[in-house]
Amino acid sequence: MNTGPNAPQWTRLRKALARWYAGAKRDLPWRRTSEPYPVWVSEIMLQQTRVAAALPYYERFLQRFPTVESLAEAPEQELLAVWSGLGYYSRARNLQKAARQIVAAGGFPRTFEGLRELAGIGDYTAAAVASISFGLPHAVLDGNVMRVLTRLLADGGDIQSPKTRARLAAVAQEFLDKRAPAEHNQAVMELGALVCLPREPQCLLCPLAAQCVARLEGRAAGLPVKLRKQKKVEVELALLVVEREGRVLVWQRGAGEGRMAGFWELPSREQLPAAKMREEAGSFRHTITHHLHTVQVFRAVVKRVPAGYHWMDRRQMGEIPLSTMARKALRVAGVD
Repeated sequence: MNTGPNAPQWTRLRKALARWYAGAKRDLPWRRTSEPYPVWVSEIMLQQTRVAAALPYYERFLQRFPTVESLAEAPEQELLAVWSGLGYYSRARNLQKAARQIVAAGGFPRTFEGLRELAGIGDYTAAAVASISFGLPHAVLDGNVMRVLTRLLADGGDIQSPKTRARLAAVAQEFLDKRAPAEHNQAVMELGALVCLPREPQCLLCPLAAQCVARLEGRAAGLPVKLRKQKKVEVELALLVVEREGRVLVWQRGAGEGRMAGFWELPSREQLPAAKMREEAGSFRHTITHHLHTVQVFRAVVKRVPAGYHWMDRRQMGEIPLSTMARKALRVAGVD
C-alpha cells in the first residue's frame, strides 16, 4: 500500500475535489438545507438504498412528518405505511425511537458523541449530520468514500476488516477539509457515486486522477477488496391473491417477528392448503439481504377463511404497512 500523500498533496487534492464538486454535484432536496432533521432523515434513507429510489420516499416522509415532534408522536402503523417499500424497516423504527429521544432532550444533540447515542445512528450518520448541520470536523466513511480512498492509496486491505476500516477512517479524517467539512464530505461521497464507480471507474473524469496510485498502477477496477462475500440462498415461494367483493385476503405479522413486525402479507400456498388455484398471474424475483426469492403469484379462492386472516379493502392498501413482496405480487396480479 502507498504511504499516502504529504500535507501539500492533501491540500491540492482537497482543492481539486472542491472545484469538481462545485460544478458536478446533483441538485438533491436534502442538499438544500442544513437543518438536522431532514439531513438525518435523508442519511438514514440512503443507507442500503439508491438515491433515485429514496427521493420519492424522502419527500412523502417529510410531508407526513414535517418535524421531529410529528415523527415522535406518529402511530407505528402509519410510520411503517409511509416507509413501506423502502425496506430495512428497522431504520424506520429507529428513526422514531431517536425522534423521541430528541424530543425528550429538548432538541438535537450538537456533538458527534451526542448524535452517536441516538437509536440507529452509527459513526457514519453521526459524522454526516455533525458536519453538514453543525459544521463539525468529522469525516464520513461509507462505501463510496472507502472506494475513493482505497483507489487513491492503492490500499488492498479487506474493507470488511475492522483494521482496514480503522485505517481508512484515519485517512478520511486526514483528507477532510476542516474549514468546509460539510461540502468536503458530500464531495467525496458524490465522487464515489458519479465517477469512482465500483466496476467501471471513470478515471478520465476524476479530479484526483493525477495522484491516484491505483489508476497509475492500472488496478483501479480491482479495488476495493472485499473478501468475505455471503453466499446467496435461493428460495422458491408461491403467494395467493384471494379477492372477494373488492377486498383482498391478508394477514399481519406479530409484534415479535423482528424487522417485519406489524406488516401485512399475502398468504402463501402452504398457509392455505385448502385454497383452490384458479390461474398463475405471473412471477417475479425479490431479494432480502442474501436470500433471493423466486415468487409465483396465483389467483385463488377459499371456501372458509382461517382464523388470523382478514379481508382488506383494496382502497386501504396504500394506508397500511404492506410488505414489498406483497405489493409486487398484487402488481403482478393487477391488483394495485
